[in-house]
Amino acid sequence: MATVTPKTKQPFRVRLDRFQRRYAPYLFISPFFILFAVFGLFPIFFSGYLSFHSWNPIQGLGSMKFIGFENYAFTFDDPWFWRSLGNTVWIALASGLPQHIVAVPLAFALVMGVRALRHQLTAIYFLPYITSAVAVSLVFLTIFGTQFGVLNQLLAYLAQAPWSAWLFGGLQDSLPIQWLSQRSFIKPAIATVVFWQYFGFNVVLYTAGLATIPREYYEAAQIDGAGSGQSFRFITLPLLRPMVFFAVTLTIIGNLQLFDQPFILTDGRGGTGQSGMTTAMYLYRTGFEWLEMGTAAAIAWLLFIIIGVLTAIHFFFFGRNSMEARE
Repeated sequence: MATVTPKTKQPFRVRLDRFQRRYAPYLFISPFFILFAVFGLFPIFFSGYLSFHSWNPIQGLGSMKFIGFENYAFTFDDPWFWRSLGNTVWIALASGLPQHIVAVPLAFALVMGVRALRHQLTAIYFLPYITSAVAVSLVFLTIFGTQFGVLNQLLAYLAQAPWSAWLFGGLQDSLPIQWLSQRSFIKPAIATVVFWQYFGFNVVLYTAGLATIPREYYEAAQIDGAGSGQSFRFITLPLLRPMVFFAVTLTIIGNLQLFDQPFILTDGRGGTGQSGMTTAMYLYRTGFEWLEMGTAAAIAWLLFIIIGVLTAIHFFFFGRNSMEARE
């Protein structure tokens, strides 16, 4: 007859040690996931839910009313949405393209030409990026001032030079220029600020990308008689394509969400004729000035879809070739 051995209860310290080894790692990382769920996932899902409702936050959650796709239909029919989107695309292109056109050759010059000062110069170029966007915008707000701005003062000084009539034409008659009040200058002024702040970030990215290219390629090209221009064209650009794709993707995502710079430079109103109002500004004003939270949520999701589509198109035309170039 088989005997049943009674199961002995393990000591508390053994059970505690087993519990710690099994569950302690999850307890240590749980604060991150809790915070991410509260401040990351919940706002995303709630904004999606809110985009199908009409809600005035002052009246409380009880005033929320389901209206289907009316917020999306209203946004599509709103000319101010399309104007803000056009302004955003204009500023994104005017500030984004020059960033990469200038940053790539400058990074090449830093890596190949002035290696002794590469780290110091890279830090200087990177400094505007780590500076607060509000602080940068306030500095440029004084630079673009109409009466006492540095830029108008410089142009007034140049207009008095003997050769100014030949070089600048009727510059004296155009001064002072209202950089932030005149419709034709608002978007270029905003694009200038965005370019200045984020240009250094791309220099750092391309410098890091160039550091991964073996120097033997350049040495072999030099032995074959290739100059710096030929090395840049036939070695640097093809092998740098993955980093270019990555940097341009970040530019697309970031520039289509511009808010701080245009908000500060246009005093939160978008400037004359709303020429400087970006889609993010339009979203903010819809939700927090006009208290149309449902419409603001719909705008946010439409902006997310637009950014996703443009990023996917960018990957389809350039991303796959970039990955093949690295392989």
